[in-house]
Amino acid sequence: MENILRTAALDRIDVAILDALQQDGRISNAALAERVGLSQSACSRRLDNLEKSGVIKGYHAELSNAALGHRMTAIVHISLTGQFEKTLSEFEAAVKRCPNVLSCHLMSGEYDYILRIAARDLADYERIHKEWLTGMPHVIKINSAFALREVIDRTATGIRPEMA
Repeated sequence: MENILRTAALDRIDVAILDALQQDGRISNAALAERVGLSQSACSRRLDNLEKSGVIKGYHAELSNAALGHRMTAIVHISLTGQFEKTLSEFEAAVKRCPNVLSCHLMSGEYDYILRIAARDLADYERIHKEWLTGMPHVIKINSAFALREVIDRTATGIRPEMA
């Protein structure tokens, strides 16, 4: 609950810090402070608060799946035998072990989960399907679609300061 309250209380300087970090996660504190119009110590305190509140979850390098040889993205809809807690937790534990799964979301609606999977090519996806997906517990239906082109891939929505 505290994280939700902190997120809602972002001001224009917090937003400027977050925008700058999304453009360049390796920006120095000095450059960040200059960009947002703060002293280095004030900028560092703000950054620390954004990290401690959970608004900033971490820092990472954005890798190219295509450059790493995974040129295909599959969007996979999974139906399970039910949505009992044990069923969900067993499936989720299994899906976390599959190295090709980039994201997994529990859904409402027709399917229980949607997965985004990276594969080298169609033959590699077939391997992933056989070795991983069909063997996951409680799976009764798998529906796969293949992305033709990535249009956008964001890590966060646009950020706006709270309007008074």
